[in-house]
Amino acid sequence: RSSAHPTPSMPIDVSCGRHTGLLIPLFSVPSSRSWGIGEILDVPVVAHWLYQAGQDLLQILPINEMAPGQKSPYSAITSMAIDPILASLRGVEDFVALGGEDALDRSARDTLKAVRASAVVEHDRIRAVKNTALGRAFDRFHREDFQRGSARAAALSAYVDKQQWWLDDYAVFRTLHANFGERPWRRWPEELKSRDADAIQRVRRELGGEILFREYLQWQAEMQWRTAREQAPVAIFGDLQFMVDVDSADVWANQDLFDLDASVGVPPDPFSEAGQNWGLPAYRWDVMAERGDAWLRKRARRNAALYDGYRIDHVVGFYRTYLIPRDGSNPRFRPAEERDQLALGERVVGVFRDERSRITAEDLGTVPDFVRASLTRLGVPGYRVLRWEREWHEPGQPFRDPVAYPALSVATSGTHDTEPMAVWWDSAAQEERAAVGRIPALRSIIGTCDLSTAPFTPALRDALLEVLFASGSDLLILPFQDVFGWRDRINVPAKVSDENWTYRLPWPADTLDSQPEAQERAKRLREWARCYRRLKT
Repeated sequence: RSSAHPTPSMPIDVSCGRHTGLLIPLFSVPSSRSWGIGEILDVPVVAHWLYQAGQDLLQILPINEMAPGQKSPYSAITSMAIDPILASLRGVEDFVALGGEDALDRSARDTLKAVRASAVVEHDRIRAVKNTALGRAFDRFHREDFQRGSARAAALSAYVDKQQWWLDDYAVFRTLHANFGERPWRRWPEELKSRDADAIQRVRRELGGEILFREYLQWQAEMQWRTAREQAPVAIFGDLQFMVDVDSADVWANQDLFDLDASVGVPPDPFSEAGQNWGLPAYRWDVMAERGDAWLRKRARRNAALYDGYRIDHVVGFYRTYLIPRDGSNPRFRPAEERDQLALGERVVGVFRDERSRITAEDLGTVPDFVRASLTRLGVPGYRVLRWEREWHEPGQPFRDPVAYPALSVATSGTHDTEPMAVWWDSAAQEERAAVGRIPALRSIIGTCDLSTAPFTPALRDALLEVLFASGSDLLILPFQDVFGWRDRINVPAKVSDENWTYRLPWPADTLDSQPEAQERAKRLREWARCYRRLKT
């Protein structure tokens, strides 16, 4: 490791104590060498800047392979495989041996130049040029290594054998999906929809080379992921999606575990008057229980292998799932009774805890009190979002003082789904701003000034951030944009747009150390981390 990036002498222990980190999707942090999107080998680059800033964890969004044509990491074609779009071509030995970027044709080089210069992540163009490059790399591997039975061929075989418990279904599914023009599996021939054993065996014979290609991509991605984690001086936290897409390897391989006659979503609430229908299949909890929750245990095992810890998305859905029947009948919760909901949630969360990962739970929105009480009993921290932490039933609905947040919680200014802190402040009513100004911990920082008409200035930004550093929460995870006071947004929920999931940093990640604004932010973050006992080095 470069002397410019000192690292801790021992791995960061995030299993207990006070910690702080930043949230940003991996795709949002491309370096100058990556292909217009944040890549696996960019993780250490960002992590080193975080370490200099006194942070000890990086929270990212899911890295599972997205469905064709999708940009959302929550629209995954698999809950297990890493998306090849995140692989770094500079780390693929076969691509380098072919001549690397210099060997690309003119069209590919022009595309690469354009996506690198783009202000946003252009998923479709990046995926197309990467797929071509990865295909050429595999052809070389197949010719020079696989057919000759080299040591590298043996290494791939060993990887396939070790990961067979999830990789086999994924590789066959992904091969078939591509061969059927990316049509959903429910539109495949009946014998392949139903996974007829003879039909699947025939696929293995006839499409064995393509199946091997999918295994090769995962082998390359996972080797890079291991390297990235070894070189990162901070802990890497992932994100476990509540549900997988109906057109996924998981549902195809485990059809009896899912109710395809209903989709899941959320009921109407103050944030969504009509509720939301996510179009995702519902779990059949009874069948899962009969199978010993084997598929859930595989997900827990996979996440524990990939990350130092992870967030459970929409944890309330594991206690009670909001079902929207496709026949038009009334939506309902499953299970219906609170007693059964509690038993289900604690059973499922228990599966994830069994792997001994540090887990957090996204418990935002309309969540029954018994869910949060259950998480506390289980020792799983839920979220405390400053703008929503209020005494809603008291006169004036005062904000809760972050200093009083429970240690078993995650303090934050927002999530990937919320508008940035600056945008929230811009749109907040005068009464809400005035109430923020009455938070005791904030008054100790800025005094008794009236914030009801105050603009969002760097001083106000820093006062709000410092209050969160001072919070009682053992974990503090701030969105990257909020640290800088930027107004750029990752995602607007329940909205399909060209802007969603395309955000990228204004500078290449490998220039963070030389950007004056980033240097100033790193210095201030480190000061706060030290002052509020979150700095371990």
